[in-house]
Amino acid sequence: MNGKTAVITGASSGIGLALARLMVREGYTVYNLSRRDAGTEGVCHISTDVTSTESVKNAVEEILSREKKIDVLVSNAGYGISGAIENTAEEDALRQLDVNFYGLFRISKAVLPIMRKQRQGKIIAISSVAGAISIPFQTMYSVSKAAINSYVMALANEVRPFGIKVAAVLPGDARTNFTMAREKNETDDSEYRERLDKSVAGMEKDEQNGMTPEYVASRIYRVIRKKTPKPMTVVGVKYKVFTVLFKILPSRFANWVVGKLYA
Repeated sequence: MNGKTAVITGASSGIGLALARLMVREGYTVYNLSRRDAGTEGVCHISTDVTSTESVKNAVEEILSREKKIDVLVSNAGYGISGAIENTAEEDALRQLDVNFYGLFRISKAVLPIMRKQRQGKIIAISSVAGAISIPFQTMYSVSKAAINSYVMALANEVRPFGIKVAAVLPGDARTNFTMAREKNETDDSEYRERLDKSVAGMEKDEQNGMTPEYVASRIYRVIRKKTPKPMTVVGVKYKVFTVLFKILPSRFANWVVGKLYA
């Protein structure tokens, strides 16, 4: 044991589970805050709903009572919805933000007083390349991840004097159950339907031929290990190229290319 305590939200499957297993092997005391328990040896599970402030607060208080400190927080809980914006229900859009973005807000708000008192700690938010490059028919997912990126950049400056490091990791496509868990608007029979189906099918193919969760977890762990991590780290060589090109190319042209690929 290295004496450090790590908290990971959504560590019951996929990238979160791979990271939890890796950090246990590296000697961390690891807590998985999620609704489901993966039953992973060495990982402590506390049933938590990141959309509930009370649930998050209770979980953090329980960890603090046991460990007296929290060294690392990885906000990983999230899911995706797909569909044309015109036909996306307001409640679905709000829930997408509630889980992906406000889940990060709630858990980071709960651990910040602890880390500030400690004068040290790391908060790692799992974002996505889709937060840097907005994907049509996956708009609300992209919005939620873009919000994470903005949140991380601002929060990093707020808490720097307290020795707290904040960073976002932006994975590209990965082979996880995220694909199967995506919530699709199956009732949309509008003029968007053909393009929507083609777009989502392309996304899912890319995901299932993407990086392994173990590879992504290893890159997240590299960020955790850094004394001063970069605010944004893209995972996957081709995705690093894509995000750089998207920044430097004229916005009209860059967005046209994304449209040709996904719309």
